[in-house]
Amino acid sequence: MSRQLSLFDTSALAGAVANAITRVPEDIRVLIGCEMSGTVRKAFEALGFDAWSCDLKPDVERSNRHMQCDIREVLDDDWDFLAVMHPSCLRLTNSGVRWLKVPPKNLNPENYSAEDCKRYKRFTDDQKLAFMWQSLDEGAELFSDCWNADIPCKAVENPIMHKYAKERIRNYRDPAQIVQPWWFGDPAFKATGLYLENLPPLEPENKLTPPEKGTDEWKKWSVIHYASPGLNRSEIRSKTFPGLAKSMAKQWGAYLVNGMRAAA
Repeated sequence: MSRQLSLFDTSALAGAVANAITRVPEDIRVLIGCEMSGTVRKAFEALGFDAWSCDLKPDVERSNRHMQCDIREVLDDDWDFLAVMHPSCLRLTNSGVRWLKVPPKNLNPENYSAEDCKRYKRFTDDQKLAFMWQSLDEGAELFSDCWNADIPCKAVENPIMHKYAKERIRNYRDPAQIVQPWWFGDPAFKATGLYLENLPPLEPENKLTPPEKGTDEWKKWSVIHYASPGLNRSEIRSKTFPGLAKSMAKQWGAYLVNGMRAAA
């Protein structure tokens, strides 16, 4: 498990959060994993952190502060803070547990390569079921490697997991909190589980009042849940909203700054 920090002056957190961060030590190294949009990375950059992102895909804006690789290749590069925003959760979540009993007829091309989709079609039912469990093992391994990385402060985003996923996560703990974009000023529904180590839960900022269920406004807020099938649906569903990203940078950034000052 990672090393622990006991130097944070948590009593000063409220005051640090209440006032926007204007200066931070330049040597606080922040890694935002599994992010190609740069949304969270840029929120930390705006507050002066040495922030980098990493994903298997290129950054949408071709930023030179983005590393295109498997995040596990850079976890040991002496980071102070790790936020993994969209690790592969396809087989880990409650919504996908049914495929571990009766596998789908075909793979969704938005989640798998064309070669995997083609190969899967030729599988027997038993082979398809084995493939689903293999995908579960791979997703759990990625989550475990990030969760157990030797980095002082960590936040890993993931929906609520089913029991088979929990059994495979090394040193598994339930998420510290479930947040919604509308808690942070973004008019949308998207329950996001945050697994935290050496970080405080986020406090709502600019909290909105959700519209009445069934109304046109409620449907607009629910667009992520009703995204049409297609090659970009997974990207739409994995979106981090700007209000949440800013609160992460502001609140967790204040916590990091306070801790590093105490350690100095």
